[in-house]
Formats: sequence, structure tokens, C-alpha cells
Amino acid sequence: MASTDATPRTVAPAPSAPGRRPARRSRRRGSRAVAIAFLLPALAVNLLVIGGPGASSFFYALTDWDGFTTPSFTGLENVTRLVADSNFWNAISHNAIYLLTFITVPMAMGLGAAFMLSRIRRGTAPLRVIYFVPYLFASVVTAQVWKNLLSPSSGIASALNKIGITALDDVFFFGDTRLALFSVMAVDVWQFWGFLVVLFLAAMQGIDQSRFEAARIDGANAWHEFWHIALPGIRPTLTFAFMIISLWSLLTFNFVFVLTGGGPAGSSDVVALLVNRVAFEQLQAGYATAIALAMSFLGALLLVIFHFIRRGEEEGL
Repeated sequence: MASTDATPRTVAPAPSAPGRRPARRSRRRGSRAVAIAFLLPALAVNLLVIGGPGASSFFYALTDWDGFTTPSFTGLENVTRLVADSNFWNAISHNAIYLLTFITVPMAMGLGAAFMLSRIRRGTAPLRVIYFVPYLFASVVTAQVWKNLLSPSSGIASALNKIGITALDDVFFFGDTRLALFSVMAVDVWQFWGFLVVLFLAAMQGIDQSRFEAARIDGANAWHEFWHIALPGIRPTLTFAFMIISLWSLLTFNFVFVLTGGGPAGSSDVVALLVNRVAFEQLQAGYATAIALAMSFLGALLLVIFHFIRRGEEEGL
């Protein structure tokens, strides 16, 4: 019998088409160059509008400047003044109260309403619109409407007085040092919480519904579904909401400016309003810049914290 050669034969790979890889690389480089070319104008505008003033603010924060004349360098005098300024600490304490209120009241309202809407199979679109409409109004317009409604000389108090109800005659929501800040926050919550409802509802609708069905089969009630399924399922959205609320609380201005102007007696003053007053009424632009930079550093610190929290959540998935 003729012997057969069992040794496997190696087959030489077919030669690749010449110039294929260089062509792909050139296409990638070309598309990258096009993308960079489109981004450059926007980047240039950002550097001009944000980067330039941002960099110059570090210099002006170290000067005595009224915003018009030549600034005179004073070193860390504005920083020392800031640390000892009771008006700054009064304002930042109100920002802190704003933050604590907003991470509890509208968050709880938004989560509760979103969870209830997520359990409704049909007809949620009109409800979502109703919740979201107040957020679409300009904050200045909303503040002025509520200022008129809660004024003791007009609005609700006046209407009740005409039918013999005088309970609100002596209640000055925006003129009482004990009520001013909380009245402003109530108006702000009224406008803002609908945004959280829509945000959380969209996140909850992205959760696998089979998890809720399995929980119901096992006898879980609505609270268990909310606490053990809904909340963990929207954790990234919760982190985003906390970040937005934190920055919102640091930058709040419009409602306070329209409703109380920071009064009475500074009882509702916030940092953004203090910066506006120091810069444009007292003409101390250098010191106002120092205050604004301090808040910018605080906001940047919060963003860094939320970045690490978000990264930890992504790694834990």
C-alpha cells in the first residue's frame, strides 16, 4: 500500500490588498480633522467668552477695583475681608438652608409622584405635562405672580378679606424675617419639582418591568417596590439630580431678587445677590469677584465629589 504523508501542510496567507490599511488610517485621520475643524470655532468662542474673563477674575480678586478705573493690587486683602465678613456667612448659611431644603422636599415630592405615575399604565402624558408646565415659565414671571398672590394688600389675602376671612391679613410672607426665606423657597419648589417628576419618571420607566412583577408575585407591597427596586434602579439619575440641585442652590438669584431683594434685614440674602449688591451698588467689583471665586471653588468641589460618586456607581454596576 502506498504510504500517505500525514504531515499538515501550511498554507501561506493570501496577500492583503495593497494599500488597504493606509487607506483606512487616512480616512480616520480625515474624519478626525473634520471634527476638530468643526469644534474649533466653538472652542475659540468659549475661550474668549469664558476663559478670558475667568482668568482675569483671579487678578481682579486681588485688587481694589470699582469696575471702571484702574485696579490697584491689594494682595490677599479681599480674602481676609471675606473670611471676616458677616454678610457673606449670613448669605452662605441661607444657601446651605436652600440646599438642605431642596435635597429633601422637592426630591421627595418628585420621587413620590414619579413612582405613582410609573404604576399607571395609560394616560400619564397629560399628567406629565401638568407637572412640567410650571418649570417652563420664566422664573422672574413666576416670582412676580406669586408676589402679587401672597401680597397682604392684594391677591389671596384681599380676596379672603372680602368674604369675611381675615386669617391672612397680618401674614407678610415676604416681609417677615421668620417667613421670607421659606416663602421664597416654597415658590421655587413649586416651579422646580415638576422637572424632577419628569426626570425620575423617565428613569423609572427604563427599569425592567419584570422585576416589579416578580416582586408582586413574592408579595412585595408598593413601598418595597419603591425602596428595593425603583430607587436602586435610578441611582445614576439620583446622583445627577443631587448635582443639579446643589449647583442650583449655590446660584439661586432670581426668586430672591424679585420676591424679597434679600430682606427684610438680610433674612433671605444669598451669595449671588450679595455679589450683585457689592459689585453694582457698592461699586466694589474686586471684592465681589473674590466672593464669586469662592463660590466657584465650592461649586467645583461639589462637581469633583459627584464625579467620584458617579464613577464609583459605574464601577459597581
